[in-house]
Amino acid sequence: MSKQINQILIRPLLTEKLTALQDKGVNVYGFEVARNANKIEIANAVEKKFNVKVINVRTVVRKGKTKTQFTRSGRFTGRTATIKKAYVTLAEGQKIDFFENI
Repeated sequence: MSKQINQILIRPLLTEKLTALQDKGVNVYGFEVARNANKIEIANAVEKKFNVKVINVRTVVRKGKTKTQFTRSGRFTGRTATIKKAYVTLAEGQKIDFFENI
């Protein structure tokens, strides 16, 4: 059963750290991805969507934080969402421009 590209790649990550790495010449891009997506599916989705060659994929799961909210009627505890991030390294000389490929 094959997943659609839009089911695997949720959104790009545009952080200060990734921007600084790209300014140094490191060819790494970040994406928020589906939690059940594996590295092979992520690499194939990036290659098809942006027409680039993927060299390496690293993933990390950020656990949701517990948040407590105080209201007039009492105290409620909830959690923020757990997300999976993928850091994709592209081949030399290739790049992704997120603002053109939306």
